[in-house]
Amino acid sequence: MAFDILMPALSPTMTEGKLLRWLKKEGDTISAGQVIAEIETDKATMEVEAVDEGILGKIFVPEGTEGVAVNTPIAVLIEEGEAVPDQAATPKATTPQKPAEAAPAAPKAAAAPSSQKAAPVPAAQSAGTPTGRIIASPLAKRIAKEASIDLTDLKGSGPNGRIVKRDVEAAKTRGPAKPVTATATTTVPAEAEIVPMSSMRKVIARRLTEAKTTIPHFYVSVDVQLDALLSLRHQLNTASPAEGDDAFKLSVNDMLIKAAAITLRRVPGLNVSYAPDAVVHYPSVDISIAVSIPDGLITPIIRNVDKKSLREISNEMKDLVARARVGKLKPEEFQGGSFSISNLGMYGISAFSAIINPPQAGILAVAAGEKRPVVKGDSLAIGTVMTATISVDHRVIDGALAAQWMSVFRSVVESPISLVV
Repeated sequence: MAFDILMPALSPTMTEGKLLRWLKKEGDTISAGQVIAEIETDKATMEVEAVDEGILGKIFVPEGTEGVAVNTPIAVLIEEGEAVPDQAATPKATTPQKPAEAAPAAPKAAAAPSSQKAAPVPAAQSAGTPTGRIIASPLAKRIAKEASIDLTDLKGSGPNGRIVKRDVEAAKTRGPAKPVTATATTTVPAEAEIVPMSSMRKVIARRLTEAKTTIPHFYVSVDVQLDALLSLRHQLNTASPAEGDDAFKLSVNDMLIKAAAITLRRVPGLNVSYAPDAVVHYPSVDISIAVSIPDGLITPIIRNVDKKSLREISNEMKDLVARARVGKLKPEEFQGGSFSISNLGMYGISAFSAIINPPQAGILAVAAGEKRPVVKGDSLAIGTVMTATISVDHRVIDGALAAQWMSVFRSVVESPISLVV
């Protein structure tokens, strides 16, 4: 009996995706577990496995189709000798497809402790989706598509901010949007190139605007001497085997990630997030690392960082970054986290402050290590100094607590023996 292959939900909050590529064609014999298609979300590209065997009778959604809603029939599987239906099969075919591992050889991210599930859900998650996806009713989407209305410009009036029919109808009444302008008074020159935003860039724009306008940021900066840490890094890398499973090459960033994790354990008041009438205290230290990718930014997560060795952190970081840049991260590898780090030191930046990654309450901005004059005893000397700046959510973290955290972070980096014991 024919049954549908459905658009899978690759995360609990996914509502739609792009059918990037079919790996099987009509008439092919399919067995359970075979990868049949690739689905693109705004953060990653994932493979989809068949959950049953049969013949791929008909493809309903062609390659390259965007905005395919979850559980929409994308193809139909038939038995040998069975007639190919012209449309989706019976309601029996509601078994969702299983997303395949994005990279089978890569280690899986550690699951968050079960106790974390009992924490109150932060407002940024309950009112929307962690990945910034647009929630809209199917009717609203259809009307918007017919009227060429961009749903990212609308604010939903339905439950939990859901965009419904009346929101789209109101947008139609308002008429077309005003021409794009470079400033409030200057129109973009006719010869300027207008490049439409990708889905990822739209999400980034919306989330950062919400973060900067709704979260009261508070900043604390400190200069940190890196000489002892650099010396330890050199010793450890020199001691590493040249090759094999035990080989490693530590970066300064790897060591700063571990230093931040140790600091979060010593000053747990920053391992929190804001929720209405509550402060969410996370039981594990899960650090999101800002990684630049071709069309934006993604924050893969190293979980339980304080319990991992520098070698484990380094190897996991390299794997996450490599897969992030080719869109192969699984949703659980970039959704969540209790704290973030953004490092622009490789660009020679002397200092900067970062925007908080909601629902988290803190992000550490790491600049370049520079040769500067330092006082040692009663004498001047030359040392390698880095300026670090933390941005915190002032609703749940006071300035004194942020200053305490930065003081402890500096002491951990300047006396780095705790990174290896």
